[in-house]
Amino acid sequence: MPEYTGSPRAAGRRFAVVASRFNEPITSKLLDGALDALRRHGVDADRIDTAWVPGAFELPIAVRRMLATERYDAIVAVGAVVRGETPHFDYVAAEASRGLAQASIDFDRPVGFGLLTCDTMDQAEARAGGEHGNKGWDAAIAALEMADLLDRVESDET
Repeated sequence: MPEYTGSPRAAGRRFAVVASRFNEPITSKLLDGALDALRRHGVDADRIDTAWVPGAFELPIAVRRMLATERYDAIVAVGAVVRGETPHFDYVAAEASRGLAQASIDFDRPVGFGLLTCDTMDQAEARAGGEHGNKGWDAAIAALEMADLLDRVESDET
């Protein structure tokens, strides 16, 4: 029985990172983490595109448009939604998450999920290069592994 496992191999692949400008002190660190992970795993800088969107709610449409070009093997989405005093957080976090998952399914391409949904800015800082690591890095590694896994399944390479 075949068993498939992806590895963070970048050979010949092209990626994009879509970053939210809202909460930019956090999202710029997530972007840096994602770019660092991609480069350290062999993605040439000229095979990585970066796009900025106004906020987390806009991540899905940018990701969808980029996936529709068929230029990318995977996309990494990074952003930060921090809970406030109104239910706005719930709507933005849920819809951005749903939209990113749906884009991945609709276009049959991995979307690395680097969208923080935190109660406080301290929690966001801890996940953007602080004590809990860098979730932008983690999302890029997931995108690399999934791109490789899908290629292995398609080619039936074990």
